[in-house]
Amino acid sequence: MDNNNYDKGSMVFALDIGTRSVVGLLGSYVDKKIVIHHSAIEFHQSRAMFDGQIHDIDEVVNIAKRVKEQLEEKVGFPLKEVAIAAAGRALKTFRVEIEKELDENKIVDKHLVNSIEIEGLQKAQNQLEEMDTENTNYFCVGHTVVNYFLNDGIITNPTGHRGRKLKMDILATFLPHMVVDSLYTVMTKVGLEVSYMTLEPIAAIEVAVPQNIRLLNIAMVDIGAGTSDIAITKDGTVVAYAMTSTAGDEITEAILKTYLLDFDTAERIKCQLFEKDHHRFTDIIGMEHELATDVILDAISPSIETIAKDIAHNILQQNEKAPSAIFLIGGGSQIPRLNETVAKLLEMPKERVVVRGTEIIQNLDQDNLQVSGPEGITPVGILAKALQNKAQDFIEISVNGKTIKLFQSKKLKVSDALVLLGFNPRDLIPKRGKTITIKVNQTSKTFYGEYGLPAEIYVNRLTSNLDTPIKNGDQINVTPAKQGKDAKCTLIDVVDFNKFVVVNGVEVTLTGKITVNGETVTDNMFLNDGDVVNYKLLKTVEEICHQLNIKYGNLTIQINGKDANLFDFVKENDQVLLMEEDPMEQKIIVENKPTLVQQNRLQEARREPQQSITKKFNKEPHIESVQGLNEETKEQLKIEESKELDNETINIIYNGNPLQIPKIKEEMIFVDIFDYIDFNRYELKGKLVLQHNGTNANYIEPLKDGDEVIVKWE
Repeated sequence: MDNNNYDKGSMVFALDIGTRSVVGLLGSYVDKKIVIHHSAIEFHQSRAMFDGQIHDIDEVVNIAKRVKEQLEEKVGFPLKEVAIAAAGRALKTFRVEIEKELDENKIVDKHLVNSIEIEGLQKAQNQLEEMDTENTNYFCVGHTVVNYFLNDGIITNPTGHRGRKLKMDILATFLPHMVVDSLYTVMTKVGLEVSYMTLEPIAAIEVAVPQNIRLLNIAMVDIGAGTSDIAITKDGTVVAYAMTSTAGDEITEAILKTYLLDFDTAERIKCQLFEKDHHRFTDIIGMEHELATDVILDAISPSIETIAKDIAHNILQQNEKAPSAIFLIGGGSQIPRLNETVAKLLEMPKERVVVRGTEIIQNLDQDNLQVSGPEGITPVGILAKALQNKAQDFIEISVNGKTIKLFQSKKLKVSDALVLLGFNPRDLIPKRGKTITIKVNQTSKTFYGEYGLPAEIYVNRLTSNLDTPIKNGDQINVTPAKQGKDAKCTLIDVVDFNKFVVVNGVEVTLTGKITVNGETVTDNMFLNDGDVVNYKLLKTVEEICHQLNIKYGNLTIQINGKDANLFDFVKENDQVLLMEEDPMEQKIIVENKPTLVQQNRLQEARREPQQSITKKFNKEPHIESVQGLNEETKEQLKIEESKELDNETINIIYNGNPLQIPKIKEEMIFVDIFDYIDFNRYELKGKLVLQHNGTNANYIEPLKDGDEVIVKWE
């Protein structure tokens, strides 16, 4: 093929800036083939780069200019644009766990999962920057969620489930901003505009691991001089990166120390180990050596083992298991026995750990390629990526007016931009209003706040979401989520006022005394989180009378038309008739007031704690409701009821022990004692024994100082 017949507009200039050398390629697509038209290589004269990172910018500029000038001379026109790659050696991999409490009543959706994922990546980035002694700023170039945990159990996909908490185990890879910035600076000084930028491992995988096999779990190891860079593919993308600090120089130094050689001689022998069976050389003392390759390999086997162990360890650390296959590239990959040792350590068939060179690249015309074999993979990969991708891997977008640069190793989404920007992911999740939990008669009741409004995301003024794809030049605007209203709870929400009996034609609630945090309450009120409410339901006629402040006296009692006594049980909707015996006439005792049910329905309509619960209980004196009394008698009763009795007490003997009870009315009777002793006479535990001064007790018999009372179950 005549490589001088090419279209100037289709030509791509690719530059691989390595630790030892700078390689330049000029190529284009011709008949669906990658054709290398020209290539050039220049070696650094000093240590201008360490581990793939530029340290001496001016020295790298001079070497890159030489490569550029050589290619311009060959092609016959000036080069203005260039495709470059950031070294994989500069990548930092960080693993982090992020855990979040969930609302068990709400289904986990993709938006929530993405928000937690963003927070996990930001946590990894912050921890990485805190650990860095040089105060380096990083941005994420790739990540994968290793595992999801819902309620501490592993789950493949939490979306659509409910749970108490969600945890993610995230493996993320970061690139220092300074690596990208220094490359752009060098290119500017060389007089070139960066038209395309990628990562060296991504470029190498482009040609070493074709797309049609990238769904497999494959590890690619680029073994250079100072480091071995690792990239792992799975499910069609690169999911992890790693780096070891042992590589080709480890072998060179082992040969140097074993045979007392200078560095250049040891380096030459290393590079010939895979080509020659015998080697002749002279050490620094002047002694001549002629050794077989196997003899040298036996002598340096500990160094080979060290490199293999570091590679195997890092692969397992990032991948958690041996991959399906391992591809070795770079000059150091050609060290004999290295692939076999890696395979043995990972318990893999040795046939699955193979060395890849440019000869395996499909549809490549490499007649003019000066750097072939495994060390030519990365330069060709940069060229191939630049030819195949019209859009560069690094794009610029703006988020809320701030411009940021993103690495496009995959299809980028809004969520990727928010990770780099440092947007607080909690501002993406609509927060529920505060929840109130009230303990009612030892049972907890929870009232939930309202759900808030989700964050609003716009890409180029169009409504979008976290999964919306983004491209170079896009403008993203995010309005944080809004919190919902806090929960509100009043006493009526937790106390059951809807059970009632009808007493003398009036609906009376069965709800008795109510306390909030130990304090008796008579009005409806707002409750706070953690409040403790206690109340009991009235069970007997006696308790109803006590609640309504009706004197026991000589009552005639009927329940549902049948004669009853003071201690008979009542149930919901019973019709209770209370009448007081009088020589002249019977007096019906309950006044006709608005019913509790009516008041409660009004309260539910208002939902505000404004009504008095006292009125619901009908606790006011009921003298006016007693029919048939003349005004003089009524007035006398009022005077008697209003007497001051606060300081008077009665001292009795209760079950053999002294007991002092307050005298709250003019005449205390036997049944009043149950208000001051801890005894449940409604829960049957045998035969109930009630004695008053040695005889069977009469409920309405007066109680006086010195009386002996026995109350027990037999």
